[in-house]
Formats: sequence, structure tokens, C-alpha cells
Amino acid sequence: MPNLNYNPETEIPDLSGKTIFITGGTNGLGAESAFHLAKHNAAHIYISGRNAKSADKVIQRIRESGSSTEITFIECDLASLSSVKKTGETFASQTSRLDILLCNAGIMASPPSLTTDGYEVQFGTNHLGHALLIKKLLPLLEKRGSEGGDPRIIILTSEGLMLHPSGGIIFDKLKTVQDDFFVGGSWRRYGQSKLANLLYARELARRYPGITSASIHPGVVSTGLVGNQKFLDRALIYVTTIGKMLKPEEGAYNQVWAATTAKGNIENGAFYEPVGKSAHYKLGKTAKDDQLAERLWEWTQEVLGEF
Repeated sequence: MPNLNYNPETEIPDLSGKTIFITGGTNGLGAESAFHLAKHNAAHIYISGRNAKSADKVIQRIRESGSSTEITFIECDLASLSSVKKTGETFASQTSRLDILLCNAGIMASPPSLTTDGYEVQFGTNHLGHALLIKKLLPLLEKRGSEGGDPRIIILTSEGLMLHPSGGIIFDKLKTVQDDFFVGGSWRRYGQSKLANLLYARELARRYPGITSASIHPGVVSTGLVGNQKFLDRALIYVTTIGKMLKPEEGAYNQVWAATTAKGNIENGAFYEPVGKSAHYKLGKTAKDDQLAERLWEWTQEVLGEF
């Protein structure tokens, strides 16, 4: 069972004045993170997603909790780089401050498909969409750092990154559906995207030391990502995680910990499992490959150059 000796009610500090952006904040772990953080006086929480009605429900729930935190929904489809570009520009036009960026949204074990821009859908959504949003919002985060703030980028990865294909990231096939794996293709593609999340967080930490960047595994959580799987995949997840399955509110603990714990408690570029426990020891050679991280960074910047 994950170490859940963590109480967000008492361990999240006062967040007065802080502005927070949460991708996928309209349901699941993103919504639960918004709910936890709104209880601690954040000035403004922005939540993004594709469903305005779901956002309204999250906002209403936070209102009913008695929180005075301002909540704003910004529509964003991470599988469309033009949509992400618009999201970043909309956010920057509404505020000059950003303290915490929670890259929470994602898809898991999806059937073979392409994003709007022609990239493998899991890699395009989980990595590329977030990378563009980070690019758009980096100036605001750097500004907070120069003002003496404690800006953070927290990226959700998963222990599922260990399912990545041989070599880690198959760069020459990222503009295909990558439906050529003999077994478990959807999970191989998922692992590839989650490996990218971890590598990118580490490279961000190296290139932008004034911003604390980290990747986190939320645990195995009973959300729509699990419930929407095909029967056999869903059964496999439940059978292999007996006694380990977390409720959505618990699944958010690790990311709200990483977003708000004292700076001295979190290592820039590190990978954490629930809650706040370094999981570097679990990583294989590919996930520790700094040359692969640098290659991913350069490939990503080239792709995002026109945006």
C-alpha cells in the first residue's frame, strides 16, 4: 500500500496570493487537486479541460465548500497544439502571475490514433500538449522566481513508464499510430509518453534551475482512466493492485504535496511516489538516460517552434 501518511488539511500551507493552473482540472485527480488547494486560500486557480459542464460542477463544489478562492475555467484540448497555444495566450492575457503549474491531464492505454497535428495520440496529448503549455507559461514562472517566489512545475508521470518500448522513445515513428507492437501496444505507447513526462521534468530542472520541476506517480487510482479501459485491461489493473487502489482524493495527495511542500523537501528534477517519497531507485537505465532527455528536449523544441 502506498505511504499515505499525509493529511492535506493540515500539511498544505497557506497559499494566500498564489495563482495555480491545473490541466485536466475538470474531473478526476485534477478536480480533487483543485478542491484540496482551494481550501488553503489560493488567490486564483485556473482549471483547463474540454468540458465546460464538468468545470461548472467542480467550481460549484469548491464554492459550496466555503472557499473564497477564485476559480476560472479555460478550455483546452491537449491533443491540439493550436488549442494549447490559445490556452496559454488566454491565460497570459488574464493574469501576470503564475506560481504553480500542475500538468495533471492525460490519457491512458488509448487505441491507435493520431492527434490533430498528426502525432501518436498518447505521446501528443501527455507530452507534447503539456510541453507547449509549459513553453507558453515559462516566462510567468521565471518572473515569479525573479521576484523571490517559489515557482513550480509538477508533471504527472506513472510507474507505467516502465512499459516503454525498447530504446524508450521511438522518435522516427512519433508521427504514426505506432500500431506495430506484437503485444500490449496501447500500454507500450502509454509507457513511452509517461517516460517522456519524467525525462522532460528532469530536463526542465536542468535548464531552468530557478523553477522547481518534478515528476510524480499518483499511485493507481480509481478514476475514469481505469474505469474506461476494456474489460480485460480493467480486470488486470484491479487484480494486480488489490489493496493498493486509491480513491481520487487520495490520488491527488502526491501532486498537491509536490506543489506545496517546503522547497527544502523537494529535489529539483526528481521523481516521487506517494506521498513525497523519492522513487529514483525504481528507474531503469533508460529513464536515467540524460542524453535521451536532452534529445527529447531538442526534438520537442523543434516540433513546437512554429507555435
